[in-house]
Amino acid sequence: MNRSLYLEHDGKVLLVDLIGSGPQKAVMGRVGEVSLRLPTEKEVETMGITWTERRTNRIKFGNETHEVVYALPEIDWPENWTWKDKLISDGCVDPLAREAVYRSMHRVVAKVILHHPKNGVVMAKVKRGFFTGHWTLPGGFVDYAEHPREGAIREVLEELGVSVQIDEKDILQISERIFTSEGIQFLSFTYKCDVNAELDFKPKADEIEEARWFSVEDALSRAASLFDVEALRLLE
Repeated sequence: MNRSLYLEHDGKVLLVDLIGSGPQKAVMGRVGEVSLRLPTEKEVETMGITWTERRTNRIKFGNETHEVVYALPEIDWPENWTWKDKLISDGCVDPLAREAVYRSMHRVVAKVILHHPKNGVVMAKVKRGFFTGHWTLPGGFVDYAEHPREGAIREVLEELGVSVQIDEKDILQISERIFTSEGIQFLSFTYKCDVNAELDFKPKADEIEEARWFSVEDALSRAASLFDVEALRLLE
């Protein structure tokens, strides 16, 4: 199995050329043969750089699986390293390096606990996506240039057909998890919205099979998402 080292510091990544000489800089928009790649651990050792390992991801390209060690370099400022934003648009950079940058970026989701003093909390049974056939809190991915709070309000409206007001102070929990060896990282913002009136649910036909109220205890027993479980436990 091929093994590479992904070192990032202050938004800059260490690249080497095909013979292992570096650091090298990427060029945005360049097209051509692959000439830059991630270094191996031995190549970085020869540069006199030490690092602290954070995790190892397994990235599969075709029939090959690559191990990429993500680590924090013990240096002050990587002046001659390449900005990760430039790396991803350089066609001369090995696709593995570009994929490694992609894996390093958070996927942001926003969830909402609609809480009623008598009815409990709202859960939605999902028809597609990661949790098909299971119950989750209303919510989903935050769009580009969208605040998590705005995303939470939008998702409740889209999924349940319900308009809610959420303030910044309503944030209940912020959680982070990497669930698989592939290394996709999720950052979840969960808001608590107190509801004092009955809600008329109009579930999104192609996404939500059903939406209804559950006691907190019952919601916990049905919740498919670890983020949901962690947030619901704060209500106990």
